[in-house]
Amino acid sequence: MKYALEFLKIFVIAAVLALIINNYLIVNAKVPTGSMESTVMTGDRIIANRLAYKFGEPQRGDIIIFMPPDGEKTPFLKRIIGLSGETIECKDSQVYINGNPLIEPYLNEATQMDFGPYTIPEDSYFMMGDNRNNSRDAREWKNKYITKDAMLGKAVFTYFPFSSIKILK
Repeated sequence: MKYALEFLKIFVIAAVLALIINNYLIVNAKVPTGSMESTVMTGDRIIANRLAYKFGEPQRGDIIIFMPPDGEKTPFLKRIIGLSGETIECKDSQVYINGNPLIEPYLNEATQMDFGPYTIPEDSYFMMGDNRNNSRDAREWKNKYITKDAMLGKAVFTYFPFSSIKILK
């Protein structure tokens, strides 16, 4: 009986710690689609930092997990492309921020869909997948922008499958 109580005590402490970590410190997620390939592959498991934007501002290029703006219940994983107050557009396969071409070394192919120009509202961000020609992102959403409070966390690394472990930038 003594051993059972000790085991139960350890189990309860571990469960409480796991709940605290998972609900307040990290997001542990499985990537459901190919919208971020080849940076993050379908089925990869990732860890995101829930505290990243409590102490800092989102930056262009950050990969984040967030709740989509059109009421869907499943979180999305995309890259921040446009920041508050900027004008974003794509023409002739090139994304422009305030009229300047955006350098995107993480892309494997050119963006095939022209869009914009859109001026991003204050406290809002424009999100796109790295697999641009196979990504349902801000270009197609009814509400084109997300706010900081919709961000669940900044993706930090992939941890599964083990062959694809990497730090995300």
